[in-house]
Amino acid sequence: MQKHRFKVILEWDDNDGGYTVTVPALPGCITEGDTIQEALENIQEAIRGYLEALKLQGRPLPEKDIQLFYGEVEVSL
Repeated sequence: MQKHRFKVILEWDDNDGGYTVTVPALPGCITEGDTIQEALENIQEAIRGYLEALKLQGRPLPEKDIQLFYGEVEVSL
């Protein structure tokens, strides 16, 4: 079994509580969880499903993850 590693982004949702998780290298691959642990478990399942769907469609799997930079900017109004 081949292993794949992907960067994920977890965002706290103030309105609903819990975390939303996205995978920048896999457009549309998104899930959520009440805790960080639950969100990470859910995104693993979502990634597996996404990759299986690519295989079934005969589309190539991503060869490598994207470079991801995270920063902060300040803006005055």
